Amino acid sequence: MNYLAHLYLAEDSPESLIGNLLGDFVKGQGIEGYGDRIQQGILLHKEVDLFTDSHPVVRASKRLISPDHRRYAGILIDVFYDHFLAKNWLNYSSVPLPQFADRVYDILQKHQAILPDSLKRALPHMLQHNLLTSYAKISGIALALQRLSLRLKRPNNLGDAGAELTANYEQLGLNFTQFFPELIDYVKTLQSSLAYHHKP
Repeated sequence: MNYLAHLYLAEDSPESLIGNLLGDFVKGQGIEGYGDRIQQGILLHKEVDLFTDSHPVVRASKRLISPDHRRYAGILIDVFYDHFLAKNWLNYSSVPLPQFADRVYDILQKHQAILPDSLKRALPHMLQHNLLTSYAKISGIALALQRLSLRLKRPNNLGDAGAELTANYEQLGLNFTQFFPELIDYVKTLQSSLAYHHKP
């Protein structure tokens, strides 16, 4: 899953929101410098990615991607699923997406000192383009893919892969609607388990 889904699946605390976002920005032993709640968020992020990558509905979505972009099918489906989450946000949350996004931005700005450099560099763009709410529009997805293409070190064609969303829009939307409630249930199970339960 991409940024918005990981943030949605976090517990309702600054530490959990930060940790679930940091899963894309820190690796391995890099998590040890953070407090327990943030580490739990990072670990939850990684469990969500494992569940997602192995799920048959997600695999079916990846097979919809044309050979031209198949190499990046995993990245594309993560971003496309964020589109369907943003577009249908009120089906999953009682808090409007702009309000949720503003809270995330506020938390990230207040905790900039502990963010990894890569996220600090990404934050101004996130704020300028209101990244999380922009996912609700196809144009926002196209911009996100263009930014992702610049982050990859090797030459790639991610920047023009937004066409894969429009070409498979209905089926991808159906796949997301089938998959996401299962992911929510899985995360609830994890969060209630000892591994992710916060002890005061």
